[in-house]
Amino acid sequence: MTLLDILSPRSVLVGLQGETKEEIIKELVDSLESGAVVSDRNKVLQAVVEREKIMSTGIGDGIAIPHGKSDAVTRLAAALGIHKRGVDFEALDGEPAYVFFLLVSPANVSGPHIKALARISRLLKNDDFKKRLISAADAEGIMRLIEAEEKRHPASA
Repeated sequence: MTLLDILSPRSVLVGLQGETKEEIIKELVDSLESGAVVSDRNKVLQAVVEREKIMSTGIGDGIAIPHGKSDAVTRLAAALGIHKRGVDFEALDGEPAYVFFLLVSPANVSGPHIKALARISRLLKNDDFKKRLISAADAEGIMRLIEAEEKRHPASA
């Protein structure tokens, strides 16, 4: 599995507008394909917000990976958002987050969800890649960056 398997250009948002954790999560959830991926937007939003209450998914170094599981999700899906000014996501390092990778999956699926979280974390450890994502002008540019990064670091089977 690659990130391109679970991320559609429609769910890549350059220039997120939210100023709070909840607003960012809402923007990302709203970008997911209603009907095709999400059967009930409110349930998915609630699942991600509830997961966030357990422990912040702001992992530090400018990155947050909000995620959740819900029976209102038909398959593993992701959304990627960039916030140019940064948002306080209660990250472990106390710094604002600029790159937000939302991951949602069906409630009864664990393996692919965990593999996707690990894949996202691994690719975003590359500071140069992260900086190029933040400075990308549009969704198409971000998709090209991800495609190139996936080719440089193929996922193990």
